[in-house]
Amino acid sequence: MKNLLTDIARQVVDSPEQVKVNEIDGDQTIVFELSVAREDLGQIIGKNGRNIGAIRTIMMAVSGKIKKRIVIELVE
Repeated sequence: MKNLLTDIARQVVDSPEQVKVNEIDGDQTIVFELSVAREDLGQIIGKNGRNIGAIRTIMMAVSGKIKKRIVIELVE
């Protein structure tokens, strides 16, 4: 899951080497803290939040396999 999120984020941004994902695993929830370069935040969020919304939708679809809720937080 962490690798999937990292790969998706690296394809969207201009500085893929600065993409970092921190995983916090709970009982019923997994929180992914996504950190990108400051100038790439706009590309990850997208127009009207469409890019981050699409990324969250993909991750939610994959989360059905592990039966846990996934939360993606953008960290500056």
